[in-house]
Amino acid sequence: MSKHVLTLPLENEDIIREIKVGDEVIFNGIIYVGRDQVHKRLYSDKASPFRFEGNAIYYMGPSPAPLGFPIGSCGPTTSARMDSFTPSLIERGLKILIGKGPRSSAVLDAIKAHKGIYLQAYGGCGALYATKVKSSEVIAYSELGPEALLRLEVLDFPTLCLIDSRGDQLIPYKS
Repeated sequence: MSKHVLTLPLENEDIIREIKVGDEVIFNGIIYVGRDQVHKRLYSDKASPFRFEGNAIYYMGPSPAPLGFPIGSCGPTTSARMDSFTPSLIERGLKILIGKGPRSSAVLDAIKAHKGIYLQAYGGCGALYATKVKSSEVIAYSELGPEALLRLEVLDFPTLCLIDSRGDQLIPYKS
């Protein structure tokens, strides 16, 4: 297993093809956060408030920020809830997905076809992830409250590759 340190947004997405299942991927730079309602809007609007290419989306529900911090606990949420919208977003250029849990066969097929990756953020580590966030801002859909689209600036944000661009899976499962 290898370790990759990536700065987002990626200038060259070819680096994604070097990542294999089981590899650790550490992010610096910008990560976007969106859950169910954001995915529904991105899917139906066909326009995005951020550029998909070279960027990552993290499935996370933030906790309120304690005094002096940009965000509260911010661990991953179950990725499968976004599966009905994800293949369309991948087809439109989104290649880096971060969450937890298994994905549907449609998402797996889209990842393989469009050379993306699915990364696991470590469950139960929301407080750790909060220390990796340097800034947080709502960039769209503020009316959704905690489900709004966020832009996080992160430093040393750890993940593990569960599905690589070839469609290999760390833990095979059926959906």
